Amino acid sequence: MQLTAEQVPLIIAAGALALGMAFILWALRTSDGARGAAKRYKEKAGENESALAELKSVLGAHPGIILVWQGEDIDVDGEEITAPEIHGSPVALASLLRFTDDAVSVDPAVRIIEGLADLEARDASGIDTTLRIRLRELAEEGQPFSLTLIGQNGRFLEADGRTAGARVVVWVTDSTIKGLEESSARGRLEEARQVIARDPTAFLDMLGRSPFPAWRISGVGRLQWANPAYVEAVEGGTLDRVLERQIMLDEKAVEQIRKTLTEGREIDDTRHLAINGERRAMRILSFPLSGGVGAMAFDVTEQEKARDDLDKHVKAHDETLNHVADAVAIFSADRKLTFHNRAFAKMWQLDEGFLLDMPSHGQLLDRLRERRRLPARNDYAAWRAEELASYLDISGIQEDEWHLPDNRTLKVTRQRHPMGGLLLLFKDITSELDLRTKYNAMIKTQGKTLDSLHEAVVVFGSDGRLKLSNNAFAELWGLEEALLADEPDYDDIADFCLPLFHDQEVWRQIKGHITDPSSNARQMTTGEMKRADGSVLTYVTKPLPDGNTLIAFADVSAQRSVERALRERAEAFETADRLKTEFVRNVSYQLRSPLQTILGYAEFLQMERIGELNDGQRDKIGAICEASNHLNDLIGNILDLAMIEAGRMDLDISEVNLADLIQESVAIGVTSASDTEVEVVSEISPDVGMIHADEKRIRQVLFNLVS
Repeated sequence: MQLTAEQVPLIIAAGALALGMAFILWALRTSDGARGAAKRYKEKAGENESALAELKSVLGAHPGIILVWQGEDIDVDGEEITAPEIHGSPVALASLLRFTDDAVSVDPAVRIIEGLADLEARDASGIDTTLRIRLRELAEEGQPFSLTLIGQNGRFLEADGRTAGARVVVWVTDSTIKGLEESSARGRLEEARQVIARDPTAFLDMLGRSPFPAWRISGVGRLQWANPAYVEAVEGGTLDRVLERQIMLDEKAVEQIRKTLTEGREIDDTRHLAINGERRAMRILSFPLSGGVGAMAFDVTEQEKARDDLDKHVKAHDETLNHVADAVAIFSADRKLTFHNRAFAKMWQLDEGFLLDMPSHGQLLDRLRERRRLPARNDYAAWRAEELASYLDISGIQEDEWHLPDNRTLKVTRQRHPMGGLLLLFKDITSELDLRTKYNAMIKTQGKTLDSLHEAVVVFGSDGRLKLSNNAFAELWGLEEALLADEPDYDDIADFCLPLFHDQEVWRQIKGHITDPSSNARQMTTGEMKRADGSVLTYVTKPLPDGNTLIAFADVSAQRSVERALRERAEAFETADRLKTEFVRNVSYQLRSPLQTILGYAEFLQMERIGELNDGQRDKIGAICEASNHLNDLIGNILDLAMIEAGRMDLDISEVNLADLIQESVAIGVTSASDTEVEVVSEISPDVGMIHADEKRIRQVLFNLVS
């Protein structure tokens, strides 16, 4: 650039002026004539100030900024680029500050260099590079460069770097400010004209074959040429007919072309037209061309539809995020806040106006730090730089936790946004952590409680994995603690238990109660296991409200042994009683036969059929008969008891005079009592009356009582 050659001497002259001022000061100190020296100093200082003002005026006229580094020690790869001196136009400075982040540095020169250092850039040979790379080469090797930087919204910047003695100088120019009259732009335009001039037919043929309408208007507003796509769009039939009738695309296109002729500038407009009977969105581009106007129309219907669909999708997406309870923030590729939901503003208690101004990520962090809403960090600058480095990390989702000064805990998720930039999700997990702490405490309490039980207890989840068990369970089945600590599957535990209990069907049934969600399966069940070691277990499965299933095992081997012993003892008693009853019955029958013989002969003798008996004989035979009858009654009673115990006693119910039965029994008892000198007295109420009973059995009862 010609500007470079002019400004380098000026900068060098400024250094020389500064050196001259130093020399004058030295002269003042060493001069014998203080007054003359002071006068000469003032005159020289005035000249220097005028020269400096002239130099600043010249530098201020440059349509860009000039960055000057003193010396060769320039750090372009560190945490912050070495700060340079800055000169140039205030307008250019304000324009270039749009590419910067306020949070990077307070020095505007550093902010500009940091903002431009990694933008896409090309040198004069078309090689892709960056300003940071070329600035490093200039500082280390003295290699000059001329670059075109591609900024936001398609803006172009030019950067030229040179060395001036021990200084490094970089000129940065915004082409928007400098204008299109730069020599490079003129050169590119001239080169394009030469290409067209060498083969204009090829250029016209290319436009003729283009699928989009293209046409040319003269300086007086007449249609001079159009391609076949234009003829088809206006349904003119042929080009001659279109030119003859001057068929225009539409009235607004005529107004746009007239405006282009009047203002002499390019106009780009999009509107809807009727093309071949269909409503299409057309982008019409008109531009000055050799005293007339050239125009092209591009069908952007699909793009417009896609844009509308995208806008609807984005709005729907934003509305969906607004209903999400978690705070969401989306930052663009240039680290500006482009979206936040209502939960974000509420969580951080930030002014809506501040958020709508699209602050940078760094500015947002600084604002939160000012209000003490960020985690306490010893080195905030390093932590902030690490947060902003997330834009360069493409590894995927990153998560960590922020512990805020107000005792809240946030789970922060960072994710690359599909449209570029970063999506941040903030979830308040304070309550979740509290619940988790309480849950863990409850689990520990339950574990201690279960360990104090003698029964073996285990809890399985609906997924079939072990959730909780006590020490008794591990001891009962001989399981290692390491196995139970890893939440093993039910099948793994069943396999370990099979050597002690081989019935796989029972294990399958228990698993069904654990994993089957149906109401039929989730019922309390009980069962018994006889293990290979001879022990006997009972088990109970109980569905829990949270979907888990509790299984309790109890070793009932001792109880079963006691039950078996009691059962065997009862059976022995029953056998002995049955033998006793049979013995009594047999003995009674055996005694009754000889007794009947004795009683029969005694009664026969008592009847005196074989001869008369004396008084002594008669008394003896009477005693024999009485004793025989008494013994016969006793044998009958024994047989009746045997019948009762056997459950085969039959009663003969009839009306019985209870007073007569009592008197009869007492009369018999008096005879026996006279032998023992016992007095028997009966007192019977006259209103005893009749009862329904078995007269024979009542007589036996009364006789047994009296005798």
